[in-house]
Amino acid sequence: MNLAASSRGNFGVLSQCSSSRCSLQFQPLVVATSSLGFGQRGITRRKKELKLFRVQRKRETFCRANDTQTEPDGNNDEESGEEDKEALADEPPSQTPPTELVPEATVVNEAVGSNEENKAQFSSQDGDKLEVSTGSPLPGVNPLQLDESMRLPKETIDILKDQVFGFDTFFVTSQEPYEGGVLFKGNLRGQPAKSYEKIKTRLENKFGDQYKLFLLSNPEDDKPVAVVVPRRSLEPETTAVPEWFAAGSFGLVALFTLFLRNVPALQSDLLSAFDNLELLKDGLPGALVTALVLGVHELGHVLVASSLGIKLGVPFFVPSWQIGSFGAITRIKNIVPKREDLLKVAAAGPLAGFALGFVLFLVGLVVPPSDGIGVVVDSSVFHESFLVGGIAKLLLGDVLKEGTSISLNPLVIWAWAGLLINGINSIPAGELDGGRIAFAIWGRKASTRLTGASIALLGLSALFSDVAFYWVVLIFFLQRGPIAPLAEEITEPEEKFVYLGIFVLFLSLLVCLPYPFAFTVEDAMMTGL
Repeated sequence: MNLAASSRGNFGVLSQCSSSRCSLQFQPLVVATSSLGFGQRGITRRKKELKLFRVQRKRETFCRANDTQTEPDGNNDEESGEEDKEALADEPPSQTPPTELVPEATVVNEAVGSNEENKAQFSSQDGDKLEVSTGSPLPGVNPLQLDESMRLPKETIDILKDQVFGFDTFFVTSQEPYEGGVLFKGNLRGQPAKSYEKIKTRLENKFGDQYKLFLLSNPEDDKPVAVVVPRRSLEPETTAVPEWFAAGSFGLVALFTLFLRNVPALQSDLLSAFDNLELLKDGLPGALVTALVLGVHELGHVLVASSLGIKLGVPFFVPSWQIGSFGAITRIKNIVPKREDLLKVAAAGPLAGFALGFVLFLVGLVVPPSDGIGVVVDSSVFHESFLVGGIAKLLLGDVLKEGTSISLNPLVIWAWAGLLINGINSIPAGELDGGRIAFAIWGRKASTRLTGASIALLGLSALFSDVAFYWVVLIFFLQRGPIAPLAEEITEPEEKFVYLGIFVLFLSLLVCLPYPFAFTVEDAMMTGL
C-alpha cells in the first residue's frame, strides 16, 4: 500500500465565505510517524488532490476535492504534478495527530455525498427542461405511440443546434417540444430550398436515416421554423382491413351506382334494380364513359406522382346516387418534398379528366344520336353549368330555347357527368385536388381560409341542390384536412405551374357555377318583362 492510496480524503478545504476576501492556503494534513515507518521527508506526492482552506467566523466546513471529479487531459497532468511537488517541498508538514483525522474524513465524505446528490438533482432538472416527448403534432400526421427509444436525448438536440444547423442555413434562437422531436425557431439564411438541402445533408451525415427534417412556416407569425422528428414516429398505422379490399368494395358500389345513374327507369325505385338486373345493361355505355373520365383523372395523378417519387395509395371511389360517383379519395403515402411537387400531382388529375371530358362533350354536341332520337332533355338543364351552358349555346345556337325540349347524343350527358365530378373535386377545400392546389400556390394559412369559405358556400348551395348537400357532408367528415406537412413548405412553385393550378380552379368554377344568361333575345325580353 502506498501513501496516496491510504490517505485519500485527508486534505481538508477551508473557505472563508463570510467576507469577500478568500485566502487559499495549501497545507498537508497527513504526517508520517515512526509507527507508519515513514520519515517526515518521506511523504509521497499525491496526484491531483487539492486542499482549499475556507475560514468562517465560528464555523468550519470540510470538503474534499476528489481526483475523480476532474480529469485533465494530456500534458496538463504533468504540469499539475510538477507544481504540486514544488508546493509540497516548500511547505512544512502538519503536526496534527492521525487520530484527529477520523471525524474530519467523516465530514468530508458527507459533504461530498451531499454535493454529488445536488449535482444529480441539478442534472435531472435540466433534463426536465429539455423534455420533448409532448407537444403539438405535425398537421395532418398522427404519430405512433412514442416510447423512450423514439425521444430525442439532450445530446442529440445539442448536436442538432451546434452542428446540423448553422449561420449559413438556419440560425437557431429557441426551441420548443414537438411530438417526439423538437421545433426550432430562428432565422433562415439564403434560399429556403438550398438551405434545406444543406441541413438535410448534415443531418444524414450525423444520424443517417434516423430523423426527418421539416422546414415549415409558423402559422402564428409566418416565420420559418425547422422541425426534427424520429422517422419511426411517422410510420403509418396498420389497419385491420387491407387497403385494397376496402378500396375494391367501394369501387364495386360506385360501379353499381354508375350503372344505376344511367338507367332512368330504375332511379325512382332503387330496390327494383335487384329484380330487373337486365335493365342495368342499358346503363353500361354511360357507366363506361363516366368511369373512363374518372380513370383518366386518377391515371394523371399516378403518372405524375410516379415521376416525382411520390407514392399514392389505392383510390377509394365514392358512390353517389345523384351523379354515379363523387370521384376517388387517394391518399399520399409518403412525405411530399415541396409545394411545387404537390401542385403538379394535384393538378395532373383534373387536367387529364377535364381534357377528356371536354373532348367527349364536344363530340356529343356535334355528332347526332345513332338512333335519331338519343336522349330528350329540357333546355333549362344547361343553366346548371356556366361552362356547359356557354358551349351549348355557342354550338347549338337558336336551337337552344327556354321551355323547349331538345334531343341530344347521350354522350353529352355522360361527358357532362365526368366534367362535374372533376369540377367538384377541384373545389379549393381540404384535401381535395383543389384544396391541395390552393395549398401549393398560396400556403397553409390561405388554403385553410379557402376551405372554410368553400364549405360555407357549399352549405348555402345545399339548400337548393342535393348534390351540394352530400358533397359538403363528404368534405366535412372525410376530406377537410389538414394536409400533411411537406418536407419544405417555404419555397413557392414556379410561375408557370402556379398559372396551371389557377387554370384548374377556374375550370372548376365554370363547371359548378350556373349559367345566368338567357339563351335567346326573345327569352331575354320575356325575362325582362
